[in-house]
Amino acid sequence: MVKDYERLDDLQLDGLKLIQNRKHFCFGTDAVLVCSFANVKNTSSVIDLGTGNGIIPLLLYGKFKPRLIMGIEIQKEAYELAVRNVKLNNLEDRISIINGDIKNIKEYLQCGSFDHVITNPPYLKSGTGIISAEDSIAYARHEILCTLDDVLKAARYLLKSKGTFTMVHRPDRLNEILMQMKNNGIEPKTIRFVHPNEKSQAILVLIQGLKDMSPSLVVDHPLIIHKPDGSYTEELNMLYGRES
Repeated sequence: MVKDYERLDDLQLDGLKLIQNRKHFCFGTDAVLVCSFANVKNTSSVIDLGTGNGIIPLLLYGKFKPRLIMGIEIQKEAYELAVRNVKLNNLEDRISIINGDIKNIKEYLQCGSFDHVITNPPYLKSGTGIISAEDSIAYARHEILCTLDDVLKAARYLLKSKGTFTMVHRPDRLNEILMQMKNNGIEPKTIRFVHPNEKSQAILVLIQGLKDMSPSLVVDHPLIIHKPDGSYTEELNMLYGRES
């Protein structure tokens, strides 16, 4: 199933494997962190918005075994790769992938049909930063095919009342994120900043909110990726499921 321009990665989780296109956007630490932060229940129905090659649905299955997992992806090539990854791991009865645009989410799924919505969306606004010549990478990094508001509108539509929304993003957009969440009826409940090391500023922020809930916000302790010697911290190794 692996083509010349692809690679096969062992996720070191429940025997799961992932095919990745070397030329396209490959998953990183942010996907692992957002899945762990989500802490999905095994009774939950969960959907990943902008699933790419299907990494988040696979990690969710490996970590939590929720009863229903779906992913939606607009890019046809990425969608086809996600479907192949589901088949590779013999999970067709547990994970479903849709080829579609989240801006038209009402065409594919019913309102209020999920307990949990998770996403690792494009971090950069369209027209900012250096845009890759490779379309798939540009779409993954920049809000070209969807904006933050598009993601939150889709999440609002898909979530049951009191359902959970989990996202990883950039700290420099936190003010906008919190405002847009509230505007879409998703109350921010927990945030956690991710730092490369103890002396560096945060490079990521993990955010979780609940639909149709009253205001209250907890700022969790920072997540540190590297020790002073450059090795991974015990917590990061634990999240990856490996020994420190």
